[in-house]
Amino acid sequence: MQSSTRTYLIQATLFIVTVITTTLAGAEWIYGNIFSFVYDFFAYLGGVDAAKSTEAESRLMGWEQFKEGFHFSIPFLAILTIHEFGHYFVGRAHQVKVTLPYYIPMWFGFSQSIGTLGAFIRITSVVKSRLKFFDIGIAGPLAGFIAALAVLWYGFTHLPPVDYIFTIHPEYARFGSSYPQFVYENASGNLVLGDNILFWLFKTYVANPERLPHPYEMQHYPYLLAGYLALFFTSLNLIPIGQLDGGHILYGLIGKKKFDVVAPILFGLFAFYAGLGLFRAESFATGSDAIFYEQLLYLFIYIYLLYICFKRVFDNLSTALMCSLIIVVLQFALSYLRPDLQGSTGFLPFVFILGRFLGIKHPETEQNEPLDTPRIILGICALIIFVISFSPTPFIIVD
Repeated sequence: MQSSTRTYLIQATLFIVTVITTTLAGAEWIYGNIFSFVYDFFAYLGGVDAAKSTEAESRLMGWEQFKEGFHFSIPFLAILTIHEFGHYFVGRAHQVKVTLPYYIPMWFGFSQSIGTLGAFIRITSVVKSRLKFFDIGIAGPLAGFIAALAVLWYGFTHLPPVDYIFTIHPEYARFGSSYPQFVYENASGNLVLGDNILFWLFKTYVANPERLPHPYEMQHYPYLLAGYLALFFTSLNLIPIGQLDGGHILYGLIGKKKFDVVAPILFGLFAFYAGLGLFRAESFATGSDAIFYEQLLYLFIYIYLLYICFKRVFDNLSTALMCSLIIVVLQFALSYLRPDLQGSTGFLPFVFILGRFLGIKHPETEQNEPLDTPRIILGICALIIFVISFSPTPFIIVD
């Protein structure tokens, strides 16, 4: 009993801290500034340029801006919570021992984050059924996806007037509604939310075009950002690899024998796309010797990281090394033939986490009963949700 009370206290504390950190992060996304207590801390450490201090102090955020951050944290955490409780309630219905969600707060204060690394529930008993794995795995993404749709619908149907952006960028006000024609002459450093099919549909067919924000300003709209990030994390969870939700779903659909063949192929394609364009032949052919050897060192590190990922897939370590080398050679070849093609290196940390820690294969189950037709239909729907929610390049920094 004492252990249960301690666990509940930890979970409640993590949730409260995550509410605070996501609210702080939401305010930072809305206003694009930092909080006064963060500024004071760095000023105390001597990390503030005195020449710029007056201008910086005039834009610092406080309690009023913090409260506005709830417009991001509440919908975002609501979607995340609905997702996790989808797993929880279905697990309990199947008499599988599962914990309440553990939330993971994360906030830097000096650079933009989303305030959390997500949440997870722990399955504390052995799941012996392929069907139960499928049901528990699919419940979270389906529940979270429906919640994300509701948030996106609200966000795109309740866009504020154009004047809203002037409260964030007062310098735009003198240009009126025509501000995009004048303020982006030097757009370098601006962040753009990369489209996915569903987000594009909302922008094109649901939003009022007169109120739709410029792509460079989309992150200042908290409900749009919360919905977009929810789709992003839903799509990551639905990647049909290992013990991700998508892995449970695909395992349920095709069984272990086929899954152990398909999952490594999908992982290889994911790793290939993530690193595409990271290294190019011309990077080694031009520049000084120092640059050449620096690029060569980075290339060896990259190959080694791929090898670490693949050695958990194959029993033969030489096969893992061969797969890593094949991926790198193909990336070089495609980059040479099509220099315009570019992957998304932001996925590389996730590739490493998948390959090194989460694993590519799925644990075998004693009961391998095939799915019935309704579950097969739900599984296909989940794969469709993955396709329409996945952003090939989720966050773009303008050069």
